[in-house]
Amino acid sequence: MPSGSHRPRKRFGQHFLHDRRILERIVEAIGPQRTDAIVEIGPGEGALTRLLLERVERLEAIEIDRDLAARLRAEFPPERLAVHCADALRFDFSACPAGARLVGNLPYNISTPLLFHLAGYAERMRDMHFMLQLEVVERMVAEPSKPAYGRLSVMLQTRFRMHKLFRVPAGAFRPPPKVESALVRLVPLAGRPKMDETVFAKVVAAAFSARRKTLRNALPLASADFEALAIDPGLRPENLAPADYVRIAQRIAR
Repeated sequence: MPSGSHRPRKRFGQHFLHDRRILERIVEAIGPQRTDAIVEIGPGEGALTRLLLERVERLEAIEIDRDLAARLRAEFPPERLAVHCADALRFDFSACPAGARLVGNLPYNISTPLLFHLAGYAERMRDMHFMLQLEVVERMVAEPSKPAYGRLSVMLQTRFRMHKLFRVPAGAFRPPPKVESALVRLVPLAGRPKMDETVFAKVVAAAFSARRKTLRNALPLASADFEALAIDPGLRPENLAPADYVRIAQRIAR
């Protein structure tokens, strides 16, 4: 499949990474070993796929575009590349081998819901390496009280240890996006706090939908609750650490 022969489809948010130097840098960051169970999300024209297959015995890929999926199947035998023609937002990642490593140039138009979907499978994964919009990566790794810190930061930092690895210019893609990009590494945390996940998600969403308000006005807690939690109700949602939101969710659930 010659690189650059597929016309990018806007509805799939397709921006194909073609810079060989960047692609090689991604592979080095992943550090794949021969027997690693790697799952690539959105292989596109297969630029990263080919480099990964030089390092691993077998690769699985999830591609929503039927034409690209068919071309990848034609290029690689199934014992080397298993292609799932599917929407990653609806894909059941529990079917992946335990300890799988996820990689991919994620579609920027669905990056946040896709990250939330993948977080539900964190305990099965060894790590994840994704190319994302720089602004999204900065939100993922932001610390409390920083401008980029918000709902995405809290929801992901309770499941992963994350690192922004390096920035990627728009010119490395075809067509070039209107934003800069970055590669981020997500490593699942060893222990997940015991809590009602639905309550936790609602608490975080409620807090950051009213981020300019104080916690007293943003969250359904009484003065006694704030006192028991040792949290100042005069703070704003962005001032709390992810662990504080876990404690709030646990108290509300009780």
